[in-house]
Amino acid sequence: MAQQEPVTSNPVTSTVEDGVAIVRIANPPVNALSAAVRGGLVRAVEAADADSSVRAIVVTAEGRTFIAGADITEFGKPPVPPTLPDAIASVEATSKPVVAAINGAALGGGLEVALGCHARVATPSAKLGLPEVKLGILPGAGGTQRLPRLIGAVPALKLMTSGDPISAKEAQSLGILDEVAEDALAAAKALALRLAGGARPAAASAATNLGDRDAFEAAAGAMAKKGAENPSIAACIDAVRAAFDKPFDEGMAIERAHFIRLRDDPRSKALRHVFFAERAAARIPGLPKGTQPRPVARAAVIGGGTMGGGIAMSFANAGIPVTLIETSEENLQRGLERVAGNYATSVKRGSLTEEARGKRMGLIEGKVGLEAAAGADVVVEAVFEEMGLKKEIFGKLQGIAKPGAVLATNTSYLDVDEIAASTSRPGDVLGMHFFSPANVMKLLEVVRGRETAPDALATAVEVGRKLAKVPVVSGVCYGFIGNRMLARRTAQADRLLIEGAMPEEVDAALNAFGFRMGPFAMTDLAGLDIGWRIRQASGKKSPVADALVEAGRLGQKTKRGYYDYAGDGRTGVPDPEVRAVIERVSAEQGVTRRAIPPEEILERLLYPMINEGARILEEGIAARAGDIDTVWLNGYGWPAGTGGPMFHADSLGLPRIVARLRDFAQASGDESLRPAALLVRLAEEGGSFAALDEKAAA
Repeated sequence: MAQQEPVTSNPVTSTVEDGVAIVRIANPPVNALSAAVRGGLVRAVEAADADSSVRAIVVTAEGRTFIAGADITEFGKPPVPPTLPDAIASVEATSKPVVAAINGAALGGGLEVALGCHARVATPSAKLGLPEVKLGILPGAGGTQRLPRLIGAVPALKLMTSGDPISAKEAQSLGILDEVAEDALAAAKALALRLAGGARPAAASAATNLGDRDAFEAAAGAMAKKGAENPSIAACIDAVRAAFDKPFDEGMAIERAHFIRLRDDPRSKALRHVFFAERAAARIPGLPKGTQPRPVARAAVIGGGTMGGGIAMSFANAGIPVTLIETSEENLQRGLERVAGNYATSVKRGSLTEEARGKRMGLIEGKVGLEAAAGADVVVEAVFEEMGLKKEIFGKLQGIAKPGAVLATNTSYLDVDEIAASTSRPGDVLGMHFFSPANVMKLLEVVRGRETAPDALATAVEVGRKLAKVPVVSGVCYGFIGNRMLARRTAQADRLLIEGAMPEEVDAALNAFGFRMGPFAMTDLAGLDIGWRIRQASGKKSPVADALVEAGRLGQKTKRGYYDYAGDGRTGVPDPEVRAVIERVSAEQGVTRRAIPPEEILERLLYPMINEGARILEEGIAARAGDIDTVWLNGYGWPAGTGGPMFHADSLGLPRIVARLRDFAQASGDESLRPAALLVRLAEEGGSFAALDEKAAA
C-alpha cells in the first residue's frame, strides 16, 4: 500500500493511500469547525485535487466524532476566512469525487460538510442531524438547500425543525448515506475509487429530489403552527421553500440572511448560553483529579409510588436492571401495574414498540422488603417526605446494601446530611432528586452531602447521564437549588393574591413571559394537598391555599382548586368562590386590595428568585450561575429563549433588579427581599453572573 507523508499540518492532515487522499480532521474533543479546521480542509482538498497521483478523496476525522458542528464560540466575532459555506463549496467543486467517511456524530456543520461531499458512508453507530434550531438559528452552510434537494423537502424540513439526530440506518433509508459499514473508512475508500472509475455523482446542490410542492406546504403549515414561538422554525421553512423557487446560489443567500438575523437575535444568544451552561454543569466542582465513578450494573428503588415507579422506569429505559421494592405485595403490584400502564400508553402513542416495552419491563423486578436491595450498586430511596421514615430506611440499608453501593435519597427538601448521619457509611450517601414524572423530566439534582465521597458523587452524576438526565450538583440546604428558589416565587404569588391579584392574573403574567403553566395552574395539577402536608410538617402557613384545602379544593383531582375544572376536568376557569376566599383573607389581614399591573406581577415573581439564586451562589450551594439556569430550564419549565433566571438577570441589568428589590422590601417590610450582597456587588461593579462564571472557569 503506497502511503505519502502528511502534506498539511494539524488540525487537518492528508495522506495518500492507493490513489485516495485521506483528509483527516483532528480538533478534539469534537472536531468543531474552527477557522483552522476550515482553512486546513480547503487547503488539503485543493492540494489533493491538483495532485495527479490522487484519483479520489475521502474526508474523515479522528476520535469518536466526525464533526459535531461549527465552532459557535466564534459567533459575534469578526469572521475569519474561509467561511464554512465557502469551505464546503470548495469541497463540492473538486474535479475528483469526494466521499465522507463518518465515524461518529455528524451534527450541524458536520452534516453540512458531509452534504458537500459527493457521497457519504457511516458506521452503524453514527448519528446525523441538524440541531441548529436548538441554538435559535438554522443550518447556515447550505443545509437548508442541499438536504431538501438530496432527500426531499418534507423529510429535510422535519430533520432540521426537530433538531434531533437520526441513526445511520434511518439516514441511509432517507438517502443521506450511500452506505453503512463497520469500517467506514475502508468502505469510503472503495466507494471513492469506484466513483473515480465512472461518472462523478451529481453534487447535492444540483440534485432535484425536492418532492411534491403541495405536500411541502401542508407540512410546513403544520410545523409553523406547532413552532410558532420559535423564529428558527419560520426561517427554516422560508429557506427550504426557496429551494423550490430559487436557483441554488439565491437559496444560499436567503439562508445566510436568515442565519445572520437569527444569530444576533437575543433569543439565539440565550439558547447558546443554555448550550454551554448544560455542558459546564457536567463538570463536577472540587472533584479530586483522577476520581472515577464506581461501577453500576444494577439498581434498586425503594418505594413503588408514582415517583419510585418513574425512577425505576428511568433505569430500565437506560438498560440497567432495577429492583422495585415495596413494603407489601399489594403495594408492589399496584406500583408494577402503574409502570406497565405507563409503558402501555407509550406503545399506544407510537413512541415505543411492543418489543421495546417487553425488554424494559423485563428489566424491572418487584420485591417486598429492604433485603432486596442487597445486590444493587446504587439504591434510590423514594418514599414520603418524612425525615423519620427516611432515617429509619437508611439506618437499615447500612447493613443490607453491599460495600461501595451508593445510597441516594430522592428527597426534594430535607437535610441530606441528617439522613447520612443515620448510617455508619455517610460517604456513600447523597441526594438524587428526580423530578416528576421521573421517567420524562430531564433534570437530576445531585446533592453532595458534607461527607459524600468524591467517587460516590461522580457515580451519581454518571448514572444521571446514563439515564439521559441533565445532572446538576447542589450543596445541602432546604430545597437545594430549584425548590429553594421556587419557595420565593410561591411566597410572592401568595402575597400578590392578598394584595389584589387573582390567580388567573398571576398565571397570565408568567404565561406571557414564556412559562407554559403559572404557579396556581401548576399547583392545581400537582394537588394543593402536597404543599399543605409540607406546611403542616414545618408549621408554616399559606392563608389562601390552606383555606382552599379546608374547603376540599385540592386541584384537578377534585375538579376544584384555584380554578374550577367542572368542564373537561383539565381546563380550569376562574371561580367566584375562590375570589370570595381571597377577598376574605385580604380583609382578615387588613389589606386594601388594589389592581396590580402585569409588569409588577412579573417582577414580584422573578426578581426574588434571582435574588435567592445570588444567595445560593454566595453560599456555594451552586458552583455556577449557569448551573442555576440549567436547573430551572430542565426542571421547572423556564422558557429557554430567555436563558434561565441568572442569564435573564444579566439581560435586564443587575442595577435595575437591585433597585426594584429594595423597593419591594421597603414597601412590604419583608427582609428576605433585600438584595443579596453578591447581587449588590455585581451591580455596583458593573459585573454580571456570566462574567462570574467565566472567572471561575479560568
